[in-house]
Amino acid sequence: MLFSQCGFTEMTTFDQPSKIKNLFICCPCPARLLRLWTCRRPRTRRNLLVGTACVIYLGFLVSQVGHILPQHKGRHQKISSRSLQDAAQTPFLGIPLDGTLSPPNFQEPQLGGNGTLLPPNVVYITLRSKRSKPANIRGTVKPKRRKKHATPLSYRQHFPKATFTGREEAFAQQPGKATHAAGTMGAPIALEAREHKDEHRHKGMAIRERGHWRPGGNSGAIKAQPQPEESNIRIYSESSPPWLSKDDILNMRMLADSQIGSIQEVSSHKAVLVVFAGGTSTTGTACNQGYCGVVKRPLDMSEVFAFHLDRILGLNRSLPSISRRSEFFQDGQACPVILWDSSLSPTDNSTHSSVRLTWGQYQQLLKQKCWQNGKVPKAEWGCTEIHHHEWSKMALFDFLLQIYSRLDRNCCGFKPLREDSCMQQGLKLRCSDQDAVHLTHIVQRRHDQRHLVFIDNKGFFDRNEDNLDFKILQGINEFPESAVSVLRSQRLREKLLQSLFLDKIYWESQGGRNGIEKLIDVIERRSKILLTYINAHGAKVLPMNE
Repeated sequence: MLFSQCGFTEMTTFDQPSKIKNLFICCPCPARLLRLWTCRRPRTRRNLLVGTACVIYLGFLVSQVGHILPQHKGRHQKISSRSLQDAAQTPFLGIPLDGTLSPPNFQEPQLGGNGTLLPPNVVYITLRSKRSKPANIRGTVKPKRRKKHATPLSYRQHFPKATFTGREEAFAQQPGKATHAAGTMGAPIALEAREHKDEHRHKGMAIRERGHWRPGGNSGAIKAQPQPEESNIRIYSESSPPWLSKDDILNMRMLADSQIGSIQEVSSHKAVLVVFAGGTSTTGTACNQGYCGVVKRPLDMSEVFAFHLDRILGLNRSLPSISRRSEFFQDGQACPVILWDSSLSPTDNSTHSSVRLTWGQYQQLLKQKCWQNGKVPKAEWGCTEIHHHEWSKMALFDFLLQIYSRLDRNCCGFKPLREDSCMQQGLKLRCSDQDAVHLTHIVQRRHDQRHLVFIDNKGFFDRNEDNLDFKILQGINEFPESAVSVLRSQRLREKLLQSLFLDKIYWESQGGRNGIEKLIDVIERRSKILLTYINAHGAKVLPMNE
């Protein structure tokens, strides 16, 4: 009765030190003890009763305090362990994802004073970083087909014959759409010979003559090759990229998939002329109909990249190029094959150009701005038939690929390597009189003297940014808007991946997407340098689609 009145019924609920202090103050119950002291009982019996009560009270108090303190400490440990467990299950945004946090050492647990395990003071959380996958570029993912309908299609089934009806006449009126890689061998041939080109191309691809090619340089028929089940020009989307015309796709498929009818060496160009089956039996007539291609060395594989870059930038001055493997040249290595164009103007053997110009004359032409805005130049200006905008397109194209053979034949604008042609020919030492150096590979078409055709577009991706040839841009104050807009749009990488993926052999020969990405990295860095150059020199960006 005494202990219940002193408040010991709620002793078990105390879990804080402040309540323990109240226990010492409130629980003696002075009023009760005073009443016992003043009651009418013998003093001896009264003292005994009071002493017994105090002894029992003190003993009970000591036992309660010893029970409360360990329980209070244990509760804090439980709360801490629970909070640690909750923290381990909660994702933290501020923890690095590179795995720099090391895991705890579970082999050496920490022991408390009574031998119990203590929770760790640090929570180690290692989050696995999400693997970044390369983005899927449009048209580069092959659609899944059901097995019973998975029938391989030849390249002729992708584009119906009716789609290209009448393409020759329209194509002949578009000089910017190049249709063939060229050299200096073509004789003047009438353009009407290409009138029935598609009709012959869609006929049977059987070889007219059977036999083996002799490496002596004379043309001859070769043995038949098996027809590929699928085209090496792969298009998985409903349509081809918009920067490639239907003529480009058709010519690429012809170069990549047509059987080889005969081969003839071209010693002056270090190349091989290939006549594809499907045309006429004679070499000259077949090349006039567009059934010939120039096969170059594997070292010239950058010409394929140059063709796709030319189309993406909207220049449309290079010739369709693809990669191809064949047992008849380069021991089956992947080589660039460029469409032969019989409409190109004849060139000389020294400069391989249809127009002979020196560097000094070229700089004067840039100042006169010949044929710009439809203005007829004066006779004393010394202008050629080439439009002024053509030089701007060629300079931009050559700078991105660092093609020095056209405008800087002697390598006077950079430090060449031993492998460069100017070093092998000893032209580097002839930079004292640069105005007298002739330009090379300046080619036009016979029926279109206003526009250039970019041939021999071997680019160099090993030029460092501090060793670029800025002489290519000398005298150029205007740049094509179509090309500059692509460079500024930051979509050059996406378009190059989508376009180069079409050429299966080239894609594989460069190491797949990883190898292609490295080439695009070089072009992107050069494009940023070019844009900086345009802004620093105040060059104009004009539409040049006349």
